[in-house]
Amino acid sequence: MQKIEHIGIAVSDIDTSNKVFEKIFGKENYKSEKIELEGVITSFFQIGENKIELVAATNSDSPISKFLSKNREGMHHIAFAVDNIQAEMERLKNEGITLLNDFPKKGADNKLICFLHPKDTNGVLIELCQEIM
Repeated sequence: MQKIEHIGIAVSDIDTSNKVFEKIFGKENYKSEKIELEGVITSFFQIGENKIELVAATNSDSPISKFLSKNREGMHHIAFAVDNIQAEMERLKNEGITLLNDFPKKGADNKLICFLHPKDTNGVLIELCQEIM
């Protein structure tokens, strides 16, 4: 793993949350993106070398919708950049870590992604991210 790629925050309303975080960070988001496959809309803020991703559900079947039905808005996941997502997935599987998907999926911000099950990561949802070349 190279570095923390971003921190994901689950929000109920992307527009309202964008306004809140614009005030906090003193700048606008640099990118919004709808990911139909996941049923989410994302909004990214660049803070120095770090990124914050706001994630809101676009339908009731979305993982974010399910998360918010059980939890309050807030920290959802931490993402780590990797050079080779398939090799990292294989390595983690061999270490006994449960992956939430068998193959990398297309995610937001031009990334291939895979999530690790929180039951194997001390309750933290971890996302692996590889830049799509």
